[in-house]
Amino acid sequence: MTRIAIMTDETGWHTSRLRKAFRARGVEARCVDLADCRIDTTWKPHGLAIPGFGHTLPDAVFVRGIAGGTFEQVTLRLGILHALRESGVPVYNDARAIERSVDKSMTSFLLNRYGVPTPATWAGESSAFAQRVLMRERAAGRKLVMKPLFGSQGKGLQLLGDDACEPLPSLESFGKVAYLQRYVDGGEPGFDWRVLVIGTRAVAAMKRVGGDGWIHNFARGAACEAAELTPSFADVAVRASAALGLDYAGVDLIASAASDERPLVLEVNGVAAWRGLQSVTSFDIATLLVDDLLDGKLAASQRAMTFASGHGRA
Repeated sequence: MTRIAIMTDETGWHTSRLRKAFRARGVEARCVDLADCRIDTTWKPHGLAIPGFGHTLPDAVFVRGIAGGTFEQVTLRLGILHALRESGVPVYNDARAIERSVDKSMTSFLLNRYGVPTPATWAGESSAFAQRVLMRERAAGRKLVMKPLFGSQGKGLQLLGDDACEPLPSLESFGKVAYLQRYVDGGEPGFDWRVLVIGTRAVAAMKRVGGDGWIHNFARGAACEAAELTPSFADVAVRASAALGLDYAGVDLIASAASDERPLVLEVNGVAAWRGLQSVTSFDIATLLVDDLLDGKLAASQRAMTFASGHGRA
């Protein structure tokens, strides 16, 4: 029987849906906390100890959540995912892709590099440079959003530029890093879009309306509304996911009220939740995710191993 590890620091609605979808495919899925895994070179034959799998490794890994912690703890947890991939275990999404999506500056760099439309962004450690960016943007009648380099659910965001005398916030509360993104006015009522990409397809979309002022996260009180997935939004979302090398992604987009509605990518989530989107979607999202992992990434890995084995015998 195929055995899957669902990496998560908490069990609940998402893991329940995933396990149900795996059971429907005749697959055993176990929830495992990365904090309980370890690299152990005496643990033969792989040097990796994954709770619930003894001295074997899972056939594949679905990354549902990675708990926060010290820099060292998070590094080790990501290291476990790297080690699994190095051991031939398909990881969905793998550590490298997650690292790209968690670091907002790298996300912005890759989106820009691959021509995915995204707001102008600046990231650096110089408060003097960040202050000059704020003054220049404010003089042009534009606002900026200052964000923590790491973080999600709209936490810690500050809108800058309303007050002509407003100084740049202290970088101390932002980990001594300034990440600034040009603010995009979505008009009234305020909303943005969340598009879910699985594999190479955008499968569903919703509008996140209202929330905490100009922040439209579901976790901050925004209402989820079903939305038609237009070709332009689907194309941009798929390109954003591909730019970061993600197997599945939640892509946040916005269309400026002052533009021709060309969507811009605000953020890309590599450990995307989908409870809000599921509430306005008729098909089962967990089933699509499980099918893509089993029929796509795992199947491709098994074909490659079979080819390599046959080529070696030849």
